[in-house]
Amino acid sequence: MVRIISVANQKGGVGKTTTTINLGTALAATGEKVLIIDLDPQGNASTGVGIDRQARETSSYDLVVSNASVEEAAVKTKVPGLSIIPSTLDLLGVEQSIANLKDRAYRVRKSLREGAGSAQALGYTYVLLDCPPSLNLLTINALAASDAILVPLQCEFFALEGLSQLLQTVDHVRGTLNPDLKVHGIVLTMYDVRNSLAKQVVADVRAHLGDKVYETIIPRNVRISEAPSFGKPALLYDVNCAGSRAYIDLASEVIRREKQFRRIAA
Repeated sequence: MVRIISVANQKGGVGKTTTTINLGTALAATGEKVLIIDLDPQGNASTGVGIDRQARETSSYDLVVSNASVEEAAVKTKVPGLSIIPSTLDLLGVEQSIANLKDRAYRVRKSLREGAGSAQALGYTYVLLDCPPSLNLLTINALAASDAILVPLQCEFFALEGLSQLLQTVDHVRGTLNPDLKVHGIVLTMYDVRNSLAKQVVADVRAHLGDKVYETIIPRNVRISEAPSFGKPALLYDVNCAGSRAYIDLASEVIRREKQFRRIAA
């Protein structure tokens, strides 16, 4: 059974793409069959796993607009068990292309869950959707398709600002498009142990959100920042750095939470 998780936050620069590609890599390393879908027109997730722009013949735009199947669009990465549907700048025009369609909010859901070429049929166990830094129609499509949302939250003063808007959007999607959508968890990113303000942010977020916050905290780490320029996830670039170890821990925590969700559903 495929599990579909949106990695989303309308605030930019919080580590969505970094979290998507490194969590996907860590899950694949445990034997899961993982698919990343790059829904950000910037295409950073695609670049971060080494997919050249010239190689993006079928993209997430085709998935949303032209009903391309996952089988047609997915590209294997250098990581065994990890594939990606890459992004192109065509995504900038996706809202105009599907705005008048009755099923405009369900385009991604149909491609992932229906038909012989879907993620479900192809045996993927996890699909991670890297959402754009806005609450637009692409993000709504991702949330309508997902079992859960994972929210990266930067350890900075304005961390909680805007999170309430995102959670309101989740409630709206749950009430209108996808009643089964859950908040999988909130992962604190870019944590600087030397910064006393970062420690206060962690305390405040945990006080406000309780067990919705993952125990794993992703540190600010230069090796994580360097890895995308080499077209590699941090776990391939330097598996022993603090950032890579944190994402391995996060993958373990995600799997544990998945087991809890399944027990509750049963």
